[in-house]
Amino acid sequence: MDIKLTSKVILEKEFKKSVKGYNVDQVDQFLDQIMEDYDKFEEVLNALKAENERLKEELAGSSKKPVAQPNTNNMNYDIIKRLANLEKAVFGDKLRERM
Repeated sequence: MDIKLTSKVILEKEFKKSVKGYNVDQVDQFLDQIMEDYDKFEEVLNALKAENERLKEELAGSSKKPVAQPNTNNMNYDIIKRLANLEKAVFGDKLRERM
């Protein structure tokens, strides 16, 4: 994107005066540049709006997908098994005596 004008350039633009007033060709050229820039801004704005909508739809679609839940039964079994092994290692014979 090649933007030629800024608000400062537009504000500070001075046209040479001819016998009948401003040079019409200079004014027309300057207005043509302004029109080109506005067209570019509009293109960029439309492209960004389209991308924004696409990303919103993508985000909405991804949030509708079910999240895989871990199998808690297997996790609980593993935890209980590890706990039992830990108790055997720590208490050893004392556990057998109680039973």
